[in-house]
Amino acid sequence: MVVLSPLRSSPAEALSPQASSRRTVTMAAAGSATVLLAVAAWVVALRQMSGMDRGPGTGLGSLSFFVALWVPMMAAMMLPGAVPAVWRHARAVARLRAVPVFLVLYLAVWALVGMAVYALYRPHGYVAAGAATIAAGVYELTPLKVHFRRRCHETARSGLQFGLCCVGSSLGLMLMFVALGIMSVTWMAVVAVLVGAQKVLPAKAALDMPVGLAIVGLGALIVAAPSAVPGLVASM
Repeated sequence: MVVLSPLRSSPAEALSPQASSRRTVTMAAAGSATVLLAVAAWVVALRQMSGMDRGPGTGLGSLSFFVALWVPMMAAMMLPGAVPAVWRHARAVARLRAVPVFLVLYLAVWALVGMAVYALYRPHGYVAAGAATIAAGVYELTPLKVHFRRRCHETARSGLQFGLCCVGSSLGLMLMFVALGIMSVTWMAVVAVLVGAQKVLPAKAALDMPVGLAIVGLGALIVAAPSAVPGLVASM
């Protein structure tokens, strides 16, 4: 006689209605808190950046000043697109108190990126800005970019892991932002929209190829006719 073993339920199917409800509430609270933090960061960043945009010729000031500005900028730009990852993490761990740790580690990765930017950045002209933008567009078309973009759609074990994947995915876009105007609200908003869209939309060539080619074209236009680019402040 053959004895059939009972089918094993998946973790999601095994959840009781009460546990499922708690998980839903945790995900909703985590997402709402992330969005509110992003809104607050936008308010802080906009106030601090007011009147500071000098285009490619923008200086960074002291290290302490730059770090105090860079972290709110990254929180404003990156947190909206991180909401799906926060949801996935909250659903996996089912603990709301784990979300702040996830976000702190995520922003810590971007703070380290800021330190690297401060060490490497120099005020520059339109040719360098255009060349960097072309390089950013080319990066958008590489398999490495695709790899990290896909990783951003997976459940992250920690904010550190997600942050590293996010840096790899957004490297080209951040290069463009730094090259065109690191204190520019306009380019900050453009890059924030692109980063957020790439975190939410699937990684497909039909979506990524036009963005990469458009960025390459923007870089070429900056080199050839910088005055024709809206939002590009005159370099000082």
